[in-house]
Amino acid sequence: MHRVKHLTLAVSAAALAAVFAVSAIQPAGAQERKSIRWSTSNVDSYGYKVAASMTKILEEALGKDYTVTVQPYPSTTGAMKAAMDGNGEIGYTADVGMYELYAGEGGFKGYTAGKGRLVHTWYAYPMESFMAAPAAKASEFKCWKDFSGKPVFFTTAGFMNWLNFRRIYKALGYDFKHVEIDPKTQADALQSGSISGAVAYTTAGRSLASYWKETEIRTDVKMINPCPDEVAKLKAAGLVIEEVDPKNAFSKDVGVQKIYGVPILFAYNVRADMPEDVVYKMLSAFYKNRDALAKADPGFTPMAKDFVGMQVNGIAANPEIPVHAGLARFLKEHKAWNDKWKIASKG
Repeated sequence: MHRVKHLTLAVSAAALAAVFAVSAIQPAGAQERKSIRWSTSNVDSYGYKVAASMTKILEEALGKDYTVTVQPYPSTTGAMKAAMDGNGEIGYTADVGMYELYAGEGGFKGYTAGKGRLVHTWYAYPMESFMAAPAAKASEFKCWKDFSGKPVFFTTAGFMNWLNFRRIYKALGYDFKHVEIDPKTQADALQSGSISGAVAYTTAGRSLASYWKETEIRTDVKMINPCPDEVAKLKAAGLVIEEVDPKNAFSKDVGVQKIYGVPILFAYNVRADMPEDVVYKMLSAFYKNRDALAKADPGFTPMAKDFVGMQVNGIAANPEIPVHAGLARFLKEHKAWNDKWKIASKG
């Protein structure tokens, strides 16, 4: 009896030791698997919508050493700050947001990054911002100046399209009167008159944000284009006017044969301390899979057609901002590096 008891205790002790041995091994393995947190804007945004397909490609490119997770934030500005304060590794942004960051303007006035500012890393797709009005009152709006001082939902405050229209209004000298609403209630707000208009946007002239798809199903809207004098002022301010075919984006008639919008270039940028090899592998993977990305979502079509050129254009929009060493390596490999650009220092 005593022998059985001692044997049972010995087996139990051995089993317990094995459990502790396995437990000791598992945390070490888990710690070796590094985390890349991909900060995007909120779950209703296009940036969040397409993140899943991109993170899968990135995880496959980096192998078992990294795990990639998507973390949504209330705004694009919030996503940028999360990455710069150390709460994320990749930050969703755009050329206009990068300008405001380095100029210390808007949401970045008085802001100091906890870990380091974002640098040029990967430019993924263009978006075109334009103006819409409820169809029932569209006759009241002939030009963008007719929205000056009127309550408008310029997309969620801090979003890049919001920043884009703020610079548009600044160039035109108009009164920017933003009304913040839940994007899902946009159709109701337009119908009730609590907002006179709303900024719409497409990705690569095609993809609409999910909340805009819901808006056009629930209510009729008309697009209001800038007048010729406004186009001239915008071009004089260095902004570009892009044509969008409404049939490629909207399911119903929106009152114009061509929509005129001001484009911005969206990016997923990182801090300079991200290892060069990781960024290089990321870019190489997206370059290799560019056609598959475009097939999955038409917003990636321009990138698929000229991946390298899009990176060059993204840097050229703010050439004084440093370029991540991984992107510099990629561009040099593709004979597209400009020696006037500055490679970001890890320090």
